[in-house]
Amino acid sequence: MSVVDYDFDDDPARLDLDAVWRFLSTEAYWGRWRSRADVEAQVRAAWRVVGVYAAATGEQVGFARAVSDGVAFAYLADVYLLPGHRGAGLGQRLVRAMVEDGPGAHFRWTLFTEDAHELYRRFGFTEPDRTAMVRPAATG
Repeated sequence: MSVVDYDFDDDPARLDLDAVWRFLSTEAYWGRWRSRADVEAQVRAAWRVVGVYAAATGEQVGFARAVSDGVAFAYLADVYLLPGHRGAGLGQRLVRAMVEDGPGAHFRWTLFTEDAHELYRRFGFTEPDRTAMVRPAATG
């Protein structure tokens, strides 16, 4: 399959929340601690979402969400593609749809990733400089 066999859509009404929940609760290393209610609240409150859909079937096979102030800053989160749909450039197309082709193309973007650094570097993401600070989530 190639990128032309997929639709990229930022309509939140088209999202398959069951598919999003299924992936994030079982396969995503970064947030399995969230409840379904948490995930649904995050999707509802997102500034923007992009779903990836197999053109032939309409099945949702990927997802990304962003949180933003709508003016200058955005945070990219929960980016995924189902395993059977990786390797055809869809990850690059998904990030491009969210970051470069959307209304936040001129924003400062941030994200956290454990394993996809090379993908995000293609879009200008880099390790933070001395001006960046992060407050980790509280434990306990």
